[in-house]
Amino acid sequence: MAPRFNTLGMEGFRKALKDKGLKATPQRVAVHEAMLRLVHASAEMVREDVLGNGGRITVSSVYNILSQMADIGIYSRRLSAAGRKIFDVVPTRHLHMYDVVEDVYKDVADPELLDLVETYLHRHRFKGHKIEDIDISLVCRPTRRGRSALTPKLKK
Repeated sequence: MAPRFNTLGMEGFRKALKDKGLKATPQRVAVHEAMLRLVHASAEMVREDVLGNGGRITVSSVYNILSQMADIGIYSRRLSAAGRKIFDVVPTRHLHMYDVVEDVYKDVADPELLDLVETYLHRHRFKGHKIEDIDISLVCRPTRRGRSALTPKLKK
């Protein structure tokens, strides 16, 4: 079973928006519902999900909403090897396994590795730079047995 990470359910999402002075518009709600289903997705993937669930929205509206949610800390961003911007419904620090063949991300729960990296970085400084965040993606290629381990690739 895949690890569970803290995400904002609809009630928490509505409260977070209100705390930031934003309204829970039907489009924002539809995008968040899609992100809860998809976990890691591009604007195109979210739009496809919203349309598949009876909603109407443009890719540019989805992208603007996803970007706004990332800017206020509800989602995070990453870039796939294929050059697509991927948004992550889990904004807290965690590891990813990135499948270069399927172009998908999977969350990995390994607090021990994160602690080791964080401890190392606290002892080693990079002159002229301040580390703001740690973003670790394990880039992989599935084995025959591992193909079903990652989330199925969604249509682009």
